[in-house]
Amino acid sequence: MKSFKEKVLEVVKNIPKGNVMTYMEVAKLAGSPGASRAVGTFMKNNYDESIPCHRVIRSDGKIGNYNRGGQEEKIRKLTEEGYKKIPLFNRGIRSD
Repeated sequence: MKSFKEKVLEVVKNIPKGNVMTYMEVAKLAGSPGASRAVGTFMKNNYDESIPCHRVIRSDGKIGNYNRGGQEEKIRKLTEEGYKKIPLFNRGIRSD
């Protein structure tokens, strides 16, 4: 039986390029709808490059932080992958 963390990593690993999911959506798909903070903690501590944690954003639509280069790097990676819905107020401004 997979742990919640393993389920979270599997969900995130399957987010297609050019798409994002919120921490809450990931938690729900992993089987624990109320565990969005735990998802955030897993992403904060994830250094496995096969897990695209930059594709997970806050439920309020803000970009959130990124443990491998901060918001600017997260925005760069998402933009490079074709994600176009990053609000202008998030560009270069720490919002969390």
